Amino acid sequence: MTEQAYILEMFGITKSYPGVKALQNVDFHLRKGTVHALMGENGAGKSTIMKVLAGITKADSGEIKINGNVVVINEVRDSQKAGIAMIHQELSPIPEMTITDNIYLGREITKNPFGVVQKNKLNALAEEMLKKVGLLVDPTRKMKTLSVAQMQMVEIAKAISMDSNIIIMDEPTSTLTEIEVEILFGLIKKLTEQGKSIIYISHKMGEIFRVANEITVLRDGQLIGNDLAENFDVASLIKMMVGRELKDVYPKEIVPITSEILRVENLSKKGKFEEISFSLKRGEILGVAGLVGAGRTELAEALFGFNPADKGRIIIDGKPVQIKKSADGIKNHIAFVTEDRKEIGLDLISSVKNNITLANLEKYCFAKFIINSHTETKNAQKFSEMLNIKVPSISYEVGTLSGGNQQKVILAKSLSCEPDIIIMDEPTRGIDVGAKAEIYKLMCRLASEGKAIIMISSEMPEVLGMSDRIIVIAGGKLCGEFTREDFDQEKVMFCASGL
Repeated sequence: MTEQAYILEMFGITKSYPGVKALQNVDFHLRKGTVHALMGENGAGKSTIMKVLAGITKADSGEIKINGNVVVINEVRDSQKAGIAMIHQELSPIPEMTITDNIYLGREITKNPFGVVQKNKLNALAEEMLKKVGLLVDPTRKMKTLSVAQMQMVEIAKAISMDSNIIIMDEPTSTLTEIEVEILFGLIKKLTEQGKSIIYISHKMGEIFRVANEITVLRDGQLIGNDLAENFDVASLIKMMVGRELKDVYPKEIVPITSEILRVENLSKKGKFEEISFSLKRGEILGVAGLVGAGRTELAEALFGFNPADKGRIIIDGKPVQIKKSADGIKNHIAFVTEDRKEIGLDLISSVKNNITLANLEKYCFAKFIINSHTETKNAQKFSEMLNIKVPSISYEVGTLSGGNQQKVILAKSLSCEPDIIIMDEPTRGIDVGAKAEIYKLMCRLASEGKAIIMISSEMPEVLGMSDRIIVIAGGKLCGEFTREDFDQEKVMFCASGL
């Protein structure tokens, strides 16, 4: 493998933003027919250097060679012409267009002399691409009818359809089920056997050591090192990424669990979940396990009021409450940290400050409609510092931040509402080990203060490591409950499978 020629060479890539040096003289090399993992904490520069390669961002300086020839990449079209395709972590589908339209947008096959799009031919090609990624759906369906996981598979199919020699995969499995992940890994194997080269970005260590031939590590915009994957182990890789050892991956603290704060009785929403009943106590972290599509997110949205339940009772501090909209959830001191940062959790074109205070603007108002800007800024700064959000100023747009820092902004927004019950849906999805550790410590601190936490996660080690109790949902129904003394990964997984 070490004798294989480089298909891609990047030399001295430097990129600065106001107040931030995102990349400092970074080199990166990719061999033909291999999978090269690009690792680092959120904000390390991984996405920036890949955006430079994909033509989304232009470097301040540096040189790119493909097959030994210097190429100039000023825009996405230049990158595509050079044989590069990118699968983005944050999806940007066009919801009202079909799957076929999304896959072949800007690359339509037309019939001369009138330029009429050959829809039947495109649909047939799209169906073939979907089969390759294991997604057996009608390509004429609109994107808005698909789940997030299905949209991710369409994005992968789009990259494959370009027949690119270099494919960048940025967190490609963050929304996929285990079966879909296996299909993707099989596809990666086939692609490398055909001589394609993959740049693979993921925070899931198991995936990295399973698929990668080589690993490069960035930290704070600088190249820290690279080597064959076989020369790393999890501990050495984490230490290189964060610059320190993370001895306790799940720093769970045992804190007093006191009185019941929430009781849910026979909560149901047609087609999503039915007859769900459970309780939650102060100081408790309640893990919610289950497969993607089991109804966990829908349950969380109903508890907060984002998509209210059809029937059943929600009781807080012994009193039945009506939660029909998000404002009701906030009024009843419930916070919801959504898994969908881009579409639901954040206003990406607004500032960090505005995002943090958005859910609780009344707190900063006087004379009913006039915002006390000084108080608002002071509180936003307090929560930004509390969660260690890495940003030059809270006036920066949230869309410019890394995934881990965006997740912290959502947490800050939730905590600014002073909740007693915090629902966290996939709280560490797509963020690095360092940011994960910070969020775990925050969860422990909140529990020690008497807050009650509902944590939904698809990562079984996370559920087992951070929960005091686990409930399992399968097919929209509550099918099991485990206390910490009875935690067993196989039993929880067996229960989650609905068997």
